[in-house]
Amino acid sequence: MDISLSKVAQVVLFAHEIDRAEAELRAFIGGLNEDEQAELVALAWIGRGSFEATEWDEALATALQEKTTPTESYLLGMPHIADHLESGAEMMGLDLGEAEGELL
Repeated sequence: MDISLSKVAQVVLFAHEIDRAEAELRAFIGGLNEDEQAELVALAWIGRGSFEATEWDEALATALQEKTTPTESYLLGMPHIADHLESGAEMMGLDLGEAEGELL
């Protein structure tokens, strides 16, 4: 995974505060490059069980190939996006705790 943990953690923190931080979340995701956006989508899919962690390459390729809407709109339309990203990170063996702590 090429996206930094701090960027994933930032999306998670914004998503937990979606009522107050939707505009910031949209702007942050929109400011990521295409590969980083696809990695967020793939990570969320893994977290919600659409793909297994071992299927990372397939999830990422699917995210790149099937993009039809702005990533920020797609992710914000996904219920429980923060939970899915946290679960996906955990399933991939990544610890967002430290990155989240540095942002607070």
